[in-house]
Amino acid sequence: MNVVSNSPAPECDKVEKDHPPTIQEYIEFLKNQVYSPSAVTPRLVPDSQVKIQCQVRARIPTTEGGEMYLYLYKNNQDNKEHLAIVYGDDIRSKSLDQTWENETIMNRIVRGAYYGRLQEMVTEESRELKLTEDQEAYLEEQQAKAKKEWKVLPEPPMVRIHSECFTGETVHSARCDCGEQLDSAMAQMQEAGRGVIVYLRQEGRGIGLMEKLKAYNLQDLGHDTVAANVLLRHPADGRTYGIANAILKDLQLSNVHLLTNNPDKIKQLESFGSIKVVKRQQMVPRSWSSPIISDLIGVLSSGASTPRNEMDKYLAVKVKKMGHILDLPDDLA
Repeated sequence: MNVVSNSPAPECDKVEKDHPPTIQEYIEFLKNQVYSPSAVTPRLVPDSQVKIQCQVRARIPTTEGGEMYLYLYKNNQDNKEHLAIVYGDDIRSKSLDQTWENETIMNRIVRGAYYGRLQEMVTEESRELKLTEDQEAYLEEQQAKAKKEWKVLPEPPMVRIHSECFTGETVHSARCDCGEQLDSAMAQMQEAGRGVIVYLRQEGRGIGLMEKLKAYNLQDLGHDTVAANVLLRHPADGRTYGIANAILKDLQLSNVHLLTNNPDKIKQLESFGSIKVVKRQQMVPRSWSSPIISDLIGVLSSGASTPRNEMDKYLAVKVKKMGHILDLPDDLA
């Protein structure tokens, strides 16, 4: 979790003791900060204290003709429903497989426990949500057999740890590349037929949508994405990845091919000791990787606040002030 400095500048320290700081005082505070890729990471919750459980799994056919499974998790750290978007049949949840107290086989089927493809099980009894004793015995036998034969493929799967971004994913904001990153990760995993996107409810690098929108207004007043967060008395990046680590463990993964530009994700993930990032792949904006798209954006947009310029400024700040690992174009370096 990147923050701006190890300790407040003297001016800010004095201000906070006497009265709530004004915006101008925070601006002076910011001028005294040293932005560093090795910024302070607050104490993380130990791995053993993070408890998660997969509540349900469901098949999601996509409009592109592909298919994924959506896993919904609850945890003991917050009241949010975090998700895993899973491609491939060899990735399974341990907690989903567990038998809950007093549940029937039909209960387990409805919450998505592993009994095969549900479309192939449709009968008059299944429509009525009941099974004969013979059907139950057969399903139990098939599940036990599949569980015994199951094993994770040796090749580390692609993994993306992605934080929810309403503005980037739903209303297609050009202030960030979050929507592009999610689309790219899904497309790559669909093509490979294997992978996991851990989708965390950490809007606005952990500050929430309301504070994020305030930060956008500060950006329009001339502050960058880091300064705007700090002016609102938030860390530059308030995210932690203990829940992501627990979800990957539950999916029985140990070695991963991580799609990220953020070294803090790698550092935090590996600090828990159960997940090893054996390969990192940078996430490059479409307009940087495709000259045709870049030229088209240039034709369709004009002026200092074109969509590309908005996103480019954001990405340059993340590289220069937050230590993200991404090769900047010459005009931004």
